[in-house]
Amino acid sequence: MKQMFIPVVALSLLASPLLAQDSAPAPEPEIGEGLNLMEEGAKLLLRGLLSEMDPAISELQEFAEEIGPRMQLFADEMGPAFAELMAQVDDFAHYAPPEFLPNGDIIIRRRAGAPPFDVPMDDETGEVEL
Repeated sequence: MKQMFIPVVALSLLASPLLAQDSAPAPEPEIGEGLNLMEEGAKLLLRGLLSEMDPAISELQEFAEEIGPRMQLFADEMGPAFAELMAQVDDFAHYAPPEFLPNGDIIIRRRAGAPPFDVPMDDETGEVEL
């Protein structure tokens, strides 16, 4: 009896999706109707995504409001120094990643295939501007 039970259950599980299928074919959508269905599907998908992302967006907005004044202060203080640095560097693609030495120094080497760089010099003293 047990030997017959397992195959019968397996066949009934395999046959159940076949019985659930509708025998009538689905009607073909009209030419304009397919586009409308796609638009509705896209709208539903985007609504679902927005509803899932809403808590994360709210947290991000709260974080931005909290950190905004500090970022403005950082930009005010570091902006001029960063502009000066950008004037001394022609293109960051010409430089290798920084190397951190054991003594705490940081070396940023120019790549081997980079074109020569004209160092800005002070016209009056002839020294390199740093």
